[in-house]
This record gives sequence, C-alpha cells and structure tokens, in this order.
Amino acid sequence: MQHFHILTRRGFLDRSFKIGMGVALATLADIPLVVKRALAEGNIGLNGKKLLFIFLRGANDGLNSVIPIQDSGYAINRPTIGIPADSIDYTQPGPCDFVTTGSNPTFPTTDKAIRLGNGFAALHPSLRFLAPVYNAGDLALMHRVAYPNQNRSHFDSQNYWESGAPNNDLVKDGIFYRAMVQSGLANTNALTGVSIQSALPYSLRGSAAAMTNLTDPTRYNLLGVPNSVQGNFKADNAIRSSDQFPFPDKLDRNLLNLQYKNLTDTLAIFAGIDFSETGNTFVDNAVTDGDAPYYLFPTQNQKNGGAYMNGRTNDSTKYVVDTGAYSLFLNLKAAALILNKTDAIVAGTEFSGFDTHQTQITSSSNRVSGTHANLLRRIGWAMYALRQYFTLYGRGSNAPSSAAKVNWNDVVVVTLSEFGRTSVENGSIGTDHAEAGVMFIGGGGVKGYNKGGPQSGVFGCSTGDSYNGWSLPWVTGTATSGPSTASMFGASGRYLKRAFDYRSVLGKLIRDHLGATQNQLNQIIAGYASESTEHLLNGGTSGVDGVPIFGEPPIV
Repeated sequence: MQHFHILTRRGFLDRSFKIGMGVALATLADIPLVVKRALAEGNIGLNGKKLLFIFLRGANDGLNSVIPIQDSGYAINRPTIGIPADSIDYTQPGPCDFVTTGSNPTFPTTDKAIRLGNGFAALHPSLRFLAPVYNAGDLALMHRVAYPNQNRSHFDSQNYWESGAPNNDLVKDGIFYRAMVQSGLANTNALTGVSIQSALPYSLRGSAAAMTNLTDPTRYNLLGVPNSVQGNFKADNAIRSSDQFPFPDKLDRNLLNLQYKNLTDTLAIFAGIDFSETGNTFVDNAVTDGDAPYYLFPTQNQKNGGAYMNGRTNDSTKYVVDTGAYSLFLNLKAAALILNKTDAIVAGTEFSGFDTHQTQITSSSNRVSGTHANLLRRIGWAMYALRQYFTLYGRGSNAPSSAAKVNWNDVVVVTLSEFGRTSVENGSIGTDHAEAGVMFIGGGGVKGYNKGGPQSGVFGCSTGDSYNGWSLPWVTGTATSGPSTASMFGASGRYLKRAFDYRSVLGKLIRDHLGATQNQLNQIIAGYASESTEHLLNGGTSGVDGVPIFGEPPIV
C-alpha cells in the first residue's frame, strides 16, 4: 500500500510539473511592448516598497466591523446582531479608546463597540488588537467601498475585484499581475508576485509572465522533492535536462532558457527561507496583558497568545485567535518572510468563511462571539502581528535579520473582500449579500490617525467626510423599523451605498506607494484613463451608474 502511494505521488508530480511548465512557458509566447519599455518610467520594484494583500473571501460584514454607532438606523435594523454601544460619548474626538502604548499593554475584553474617536464610528470588540496600529497612525479604515453596478455573486465579484475591471468578463488577467508586468521585472526577476494559498489567485494571473504560488509553504519546493543537498541536486538536474530539448528558433529559445533559469533561481531562493514550525520564532517586544511577549504568528496552541504562559496549559481564554486560524497564520508568515527576504514586490494570501448568512453571532445575549467575531479576531491580530514583524525583524531593526529587505515603513497591508453585507439583519441571525464594505489598510507610510492626513484614520464613515472637493457625509436621517434615508440604505432597500471605488484605493497604493507613474496606472486600471466617466482619480458622479464618489483617498 505504501508503495502504491509513492508511485501515485511521483506520477502526479511528474505530470503536474510538465503541465505547469507548459502553461508557464505558453504564457510567455507574446510579450507585450509594455514589458520591454516599462523600466523607462516608474519605480515599481525599484523604490523598495512592497504590498501584502489578504483576500477575505465570502464578503465581510463591514457594518459590524467598522460600526456607524452614531447612526440611529444601526441598532434599529440590527436588533439581534448589532454590537451595543457603551455608556460613553462616541462624539468625543481622539485616539482609539484602548491605551496600548508602552512595554506592558493591556487589551481588556469588552462586549461594547470601541470608540474610534472620529465622532461617529466604532470598532467591533474583536478588533481590539488594531488599537495600537490605529493610534500610531498606521491604519486606514476605508468604509463604503464597492464598484459601479455591484454584482452580488461571490464568484463574479471576486473576479472583478482581482481583475480590476468590474463587470468586464473579457479581462482575463489580474490587477497585481499587470502591476508586476508594468514594473518591467516580471521576465527578469525570479520573483515579483507571490501568493500562498491553494491556487494562484486571479489578481496574479496573466498571459505574459508567470507569477508564483505556494500551496504549502512548508513544502515549498516546486518539484515536490525534499529540501536537502541530494534533493536539490536532483531538482536542478531535472530542470537542466528539460532545458536540453531542441526547440525551433521561432519559439524564442532565449525566452525559454530565461524561464528555466527563473525556475531554478526560485528554488534556490525558497531553499534559503525557513518556513518550518521550528523557524517560527518571531515574538513581540511587548509584555501583553501581563504575560510575556506573544508569538506574532500563532500556528499552534502553544504559540497562541498566553494560553501556555504563567503556569497555564491550553487556556483558551488567553488565545489571541481561534484555533481554526493556524493555517492562515502559517501562510501569512510565509508571505511576510517572502517580502522581507526576497525581491518579491507583491505577496499575499486569503482566508474564507465570511459568507455569514446564518448564526453570525452566538446568540442575542452574546453578540461578541461566534463566527464573525472569530474572523475579525484574525484580522485584528494579523494587522498587529505584521506591523510588529516588519518593525522588529525588518531592515534596520535590532533583530538578527541581516537579509531583511524592508521595514514597516516600506510595506502596505491591504484587505480585499468582494462586497459587504445587508444593512438589515435576516431571520437566521445573519446578513445577506449587499454592496459596499470595508477595507483595512496598514503600513508605516499610511496616513491614518493624526498623521498628515485627516485627524481620524476612518474614511467614509463620518457625518463630515470631504475629499477632492466632494462632500459625501454619512447621512443619518430618521431611521424607523425599516429602510430609511440614512446612508446604511443609500443604494437600495438594504444595501450600503458606495462612496469609494475600490479601484481608487488600489490605484492610489499602486502609484503613490509602489511607484507607478500615472501613465502606467492608466494601463493597469483601465478606469483611470476615462476620468470623465469613472472619476476614479478626482471624484465625481460616476458615468456608469450615476453614483457620486470621492475619488482617491489620501491614505499614503
């Protein structure tokens, strides 16, 4: 029986390698001119800036993430799942409520909405670990984000977010892929865009260059052989042997040779990164909740918060994330390592479970536990952990990280999710597919709370939002037992109306963080070339569906 499994695995790997190489090589058959001239403009991949994406698949409930606590319609239309307000003045300006600075921060648990200090919005209690990131000005909370004529199919809308071309099924390549092609490095560098998930995401797919996907970062070798001297020798020889077959000149032999070289270079790069559990030694520098410095990437119970500290044994009350999150943090650690240790420009992963039609909370008497609360705990700790990792273990830190390429100031972390959830809860203690949602954007260069931009790090969830000369405040109106004129219902009966187009957010990051020129951005995102219609840059009334939008937010 064991012999059967070995033969089956070898046969599968052999066929997978041949098919994978065939696909990768086929994608390089027609190199567009933009690749050849891209290095003449822009700084993508040259300015040292990088981007880490996390796709929240299933459609995160933005209204229970960044809560419009001062909108009277919120509590009325979410009587069961809505997060209750505390007995505080939510209009008081200032930082996020938790005091989380110093060497011994505490993150007290609460079942009430956490005041954000912009006078209107609040955080879900499970996002409490965002507090130090937010108060440092390193976090932008983008509300009311969507695209024109919002599609409410998970599959279609995820594709549109990742392609950067809403409602256009003819676009078959991804937004980050096109950014990598525009860098001019996609056919010379072994790594430019990398994902760590079950398959290469749409955002990194394309026909002119092959991006990299790691299904399991602990078994990173593309040929599935052990990471040993003998194994790597065999892998390299297999690639060299494959490169000896004769090809007609018309198939561009030099291009094929380059692709083989990139493959061997990739193997060598990954061989130098320790993705293993024993290599997961990254700890915080703060003594959280009086315990000890926590592991930044919880990948097992022993590394999950303070569950095994101070004489405890698997104390689940001290977990920073639920135990189902370990595969996510394994992948997130790999993405962070790749950005920090290689020349890759974009890396990311995904996690699912956000399609909360049913039992979004445990019960009406316990609204801060259950499915959605656990998912938000992952987001909160992920953003905090990434900030600490790139600060403590990145370039220029005091940690033993001589090979580090970046620090927190060089990185932007951005979440994507295909749409938001309905403003009105359903009869199954959940929410249904809707329109606008929330994006979380973190980084040392992000203009969040009190840091060069607006006083608050909340965008699109205020009674006084104004960007690019456009004022689209959160209209509170007079809420009743059903849909009202409030912004919670601006699109239609139960749908939150958009104020930002997600392409404006990603476009701002691709140009002003990664270093694209405006001309490059116009080719990466087609909507930027039709400013009189789409208004992605400077805002205005969309010529597609007549909805006024802000344009680009001042987030970097």
